[in-house]
Amino acid sequence: MTEKFVQTLLVGCCMTAAVSCSNAPTAPRVAEYEVLTIVPTDAQTQSNYSATIRGRQDIDIYPQVSGFISKLNVNEGETVRPGQTLFIIDQVPYQAALRTAEANVDAANAGVATAQLTFDSKKELFAKNVISAYELQTSENALLTAKAQLAQAEAQRVNAANNLSYTVVKSPSHGVVGTLPYRVGALVGPSMPQPLTTVSDNSDMYVYFSMNESQLLNLTRRYGSVEKALASMPAIELRLSDGSLYSEKGRIETISGVIDPSTGSVSLRAVFPNKGRLLHSGSTGNVVIPIERKDAIVIPKAATFELQDKIYIYKIIDGKATSEMVEVENVSDPKTYIVDSGLVPGDVIVAEGVGLLREGTPIQAKTVKEE
Repeated sequence: MTEKFVQTLLVGCCMTAAVSCSNAPTAPRVAEYEVLTIVPTDAQTQSNYSATIRGRQDIDIYPQVSGFISKLNVNEGETVRPGQTLFIIDQVPYQAALRTAEANVDAANAGVATAQLTFDSKKELFAKNVISAYELQTSENALLTAKAQLAQAEAQRVNAANNLSYTVVKSPSHGVVGTLPYRVGALVGPSMPQPLTTVSDNSDMYVYFSMNESQLLNLTRRYGSVEKALASMPAIELRLSDGSLYSEKGRIETISGVIDPSTGSVSLRAVFPNKGRLLHSGSTGNVVIPIERKDAIVIPKAATFELQDKIYIYKIIDGKATSEMVEVENVSDPKTYIVDSGLVPGDVIVAEGVGLLREGTPIQAKTVKEE
């Protein structure tokens, strides 16, 4: 063989070997991810619920008699006490009606006195056999009629006096006066569609919010019963519409025993003190309920992904990523979830980059954290 032929043969052998090496199967690449080993821990977090604020009692004030408003005694936003005069309705016709009723009572009294004299006289005459029993009975019936007329006149007098008293519209309780849509000269009456005003007792404020059925079940299981939950739940906070926390803490007083079938939710009522009159009836906010869990499973939200409104994680099983649905507590912490089901202590999950993973991806642990 010539030297040139040998060189050509060697080059061909190397190329064949290179092609053979490129066609050889490669080992699957194992990605490195940060993982997390599940360990129970005590957790403190909170849940937020939209709420509406109402006075302890909001009393709509309606007139009980008709007439023109002759005097307005309060201003909007004024604090009033029980029995304080709010409005005065024109009293002239009602004073006249009372005087008429009193005159009718006087006339009825005179009629009774006359009938009594007649009856007494008839009795003496009947005892002497001067008149018949029929005349005596007739005089007695006249006396009874006069007494009935007196009772009727007394009732009319009481009714007239009540109507006159109703012209002075008073506050039924301690509270704050709302809007005053009617002013002096306005014609008002019992059938009017809008109240004269509303008196709100704002010494304590009722805050109403709702939980869905699942949240209520979790609350009941946590404390054992609704009654124990009301007795044992910690104080709650109120976040106002401007985002600030109200300075006073409140407590949950009642949990409705009926779930609204149209919304699937149950109503709760909390009470907050309102010494500084910062809270107003009709305003809104958010109830903040602290949650303290013993031996809870807490995972970062970065370790989860959402699919069709369900929360999933990737467990590492036999070195591969396996998706698993978990049920989590509705908490407001932006970084963590409290897991109710789907994970147990000792499970190992992928803690980062789950959005890029696929089912069955081989996983190499980068670091192992304990939560």
